[in-house]
Amino acid sequence: MYKFFKRLIDIILSLAAILFFLPVFIPISIILKFTGEGEIFYLQERVGLNNKSIKIFKFATMLKNSEKIGSGIYTAKNDERILPIGRFLRKTKINELPQILNILIGDISIVGPRPLIKKTFDLYDLDSREVISSMKPGLTGIGSIFFRNEDELLQKTELPLEEFYAKHITPLKAKLEIWYFINRGFYCDLKIIFLTAWVILFSQSKLTHKLLKNLPKDLDVI
Repeated sequence: MYKFFKRLIDIILSLAAILFFLPVFIPISIILKFTGEGEIFYLQERVGLNNKSIKIFKFATMLKNSEKIGSGIYTAKNDERILPIGRFLRKTKINELPQILNILIGDISIVGPRPLIKKTFDLYDLDSREVISSMKPGLTGIGSIFFRNEDELLQKTELPLEEFYAKHITPLKAKLEIWYFINRGFYCDLKIIFLTAWVILFSQSKLTHKLLKNLPKDLDVI
């Protein structure tokens, strides 16, 4: 029943969101078309439900083939591959909004584990991969809230980015997504949607810890 109504809500809200954000999408598309490298959207292959491959839509914020340049698939805050407008789009998370189309199609939901590329998904241990892949990915999720500043963490580390991601980010992301698996439901989803917007506006707020109970205990390192 939860899955049925969640899908129904996804369809209704994604259609409404497309109409609502059209005044945002149109000027951003025009700016992207006539600046940078002329690309509007970037399609990236990610791991979806039951380990199936999906392609998610994002606004193009980086140079073409950026995964083959510099630090590869890992992006630090002041990464030179990011386009000028791309910094604004990434900071405000507007670059993720085209994934509303993925919600309408059914590849992802509004709330769920963030879909990762296979290389980073495979950094999870086997048990975590099985649990996480049993849920439909989401436009936002518990991991999106706590790792909203992931690019800043990558910028600060002195370790190679891939090593830092594998040792320090992946284990915490796994714990968070498993927390969601245990606690998922309509009320939990509503709180995550609200907190996603809240932490963008109030990045230093501790409201997340107050609204979401029994979180992993080592989140203070984020």
